Amino acid sequence: MDLVLSVADYYLLTPYAYPAWWPEDDIFRQTISLLIVTNIGAFILYFIFASLNYYFVYDHSLMKHPQFLKNQVAREIKSTVLSLPWISLPTVALFLLEVRGYSKLYDDLGDFPGGWLKLIGSVISFLFFTDMMIYWIHRGLHHRLVYKSFHKPHHLWKIPTPFASHAFHPVDGFLQGLPYHLYPFLFPLHKVAYLSLYILVNIWTISIHDGDFRVPQILRPFINGSAHHTDHHLFFDYNYGQYFTLWDRIGGSFKNPSAFEGKGPLTYVKNMTEEKGNDHLGNGCKNEKLINGKCTKNE
Repeated sequence: MDLVLSVADYYLLTPYAYPAWWPEDDIFRQTISLLIVTNIGAFILYFIFASLNYYFVYDHSLMKHPQFLKNQVAREIKSTVLSLPWISLPTVALFLLEVRGYSKLYDDLGDFPGGWLKLIGSVISFLFFTDMMIYWIHRGLHHRLVYKSFHKPHHLWKIPTPFASHAFHPVDGFLQGLPYHLYPFLFPLHKVAYLSLYILVNIWTISIHDGDFRVPQILRPFINGSAHHTDHHLFFDYNYGQYFTLWDRIGGSFKNPSAFEGKGPLTYVKNMTEEKGNDHLGNGCKNEKLINGKCTKNE
């Protein structure tokens, strides 16, 4: 994050916003810069990747589902726009600690024993650590004492779109993002890997709300994709995981996605559309017989 901060500070903020006499390592200047960079970055990530997913991946027939809300996309976007600035406040506090050298982030591969091999290992451990932490945080947010206050707003979207991905209550959004920020305080991680993973996990969060239920057969038992997460929105007590199904299986909350069993939202919409078509066709067939969806005249 300090790499991004340095670039933004030097090329954008220093010549136009900050007086020359204000030291770059001043904590107040760093806080202001981080607030600006974090909020702009979050909105760019959200709108670019959610829009791309919505227009090129998301199956719009899902919007015909009876549980899809009126003006839902606009409401998802509004919820996100109102929440992200609040989520950024505690997030910036953690970024500030990282920038000021309190984490285990490092710059040079040569500074870390094992080089590239350790880097690859740290990326894998980041994914498994954050998946485990998010599972328990997410499951905890479903406890009756906190659910209505913090997590229920995200479950308003029973049939989510990519724009629902960040439509959280601010407390919910921060808590589910917390493991990403905790990791570099506990384990060494390269700064470029940290920034790249932070971007990728946000894209992944968008992707599990996109209604594209296709997963390679070999990966279905392991990957927590959109089909799993859609069932979480629909059935509430299942599939809390972020990337993998591991902790849902350990915690007894795994549910094989209804979409894999031919009972998912897309199948429901398809059957509903066919039934309406058949009803319409049947009503127009006076003195005719409906056979295999086609009208044939009675003899």
